[in-house]
Amino acid sequence: MRIGIVCPYSLDHPGGVQIHVTDLAKALMARGHEVSVLAPAAKDTIVPLYVQTAGRSFPVRYNGSTARLTFGLVAAMRVRRWLREGHFDVVHLHEPGTASLSVIAMWARLGPTVATFHTSNDASRLMRIGKPFIKPGYEELDARIAVSPSAARTVKQHLRLDHTHIIPNGVDTSNYVNAQPRAVWQGKPDAPTIGILGRLDESRKGLDDFLAMIPMVRDEFPRARFLVAGRFSDRVAARAARAGAEIVGEVNDSQKEQFMASVDIYCAPNTGGESFGIVLVEAMAAGAAVVASDLTAFQDVGTNADGELCVALHKVEDPEDMAEQIKKLLRNPKERKALAARGRECAIAFDWHHVAPRVEETYRDAIRMDAEFHPHHVKETTP
Repeated sequence: MRIGIVCPYSLDHPGGVQIHVTDLAKALMARGHEVSVLAPAAKDTIVPLYVQTAGRSFPVRYNGSTARLTFGLVAAMRVRRWLREGHFDVVHLHEPGTASLSVIAMWARLGPTVATFHTSNDASRLMRIGKPFIKPGYEELDARIAVSPSAARTVKQHLRLDHTHIIPNGVDTSNYVNAQPRAVWQGKPDAPTIGILGRLDESRKGLDDFLAMIPMVRDEFPRARFLVAGRFSDRVAARAARAGAEIVGEVNDSQKEQFMASVDIYCAPNTGGESFGIVLVEAMAAGAAVVASDLTAFQDVGTNADGELCVALHKVEDPEDMAEQIKKLLRNPKERKALAARGRECAIAFDWHHVAPRVEETYRDAIRMDAEFHPHHVKETTP
């Protein structure tokens, strides 16, 4: 198939959706498809050959984070040209409710079109405001995907749309399964390491709760080490250091894999705005025992096919409960290893080897639907 994928968020500020889009493109190309990705990006951004950039982006506060979007007449012209010249068998839009390239491509559709919804937000003011303008476009989509049950509920709650396929974000778990620990981050029996990683300048990532948890754990385990990695300001780093954490700072992909493979316990104390929790999958695949807030999205990811929890959950915005879950695992290394083993098995279900074929089948469904309802779109497709 010739597949066009639209990413609404800028590639010069990587986030979960951007990573998912580029990883999906690579997984599909590895399976023999031709893929073109359209995304915002600044002029000096280095992008893969399969990516076509659509100009610089603008920061917009949304869902507890800052999204960098592209919109306007120039963006619209670029989207239309990309659609015309691509001759795609199917176009896959991500977050088509966001005021960026995906919503433009939804209205400018020329053939079979699929959309993936990543957002999980029961109180989405933006969705409520935009509903009258974007719902007609949603209804014309040939197939809809949600990355989790909670994301599917958001679509149904705000847009009253059913028949949404639930297909999780994919992860190349082999990179994490095969990652080698790094000695400086690796814990010892009497000095275990507990880590957190992410865009920690965003309050919803839960760094404040992580730092508040540290003295509670150290009361019982005084030699425990707490590692803070990711993207954050010097001010945040100073605050973390004062709380007794070790500052790792920003890491590249291979270092991220090493970090997950090194820590005894990985913490995800996020406070909201999460639709999937890919970082949980990465940590579980690397063999870390995961302690996470009990967000619905994290419960979805951290429960295996048999209904067993593969992560230890604590109450959202409750550092004391987080500390208690961590101490339980530190008291019982055997239980911690068993949780980590269940987590690794759970993570394998999210590997692209399982996820990509489900996306492909959704594309085929979309092509069949489009042929039925829009016969003028029909063209010969490549296998």
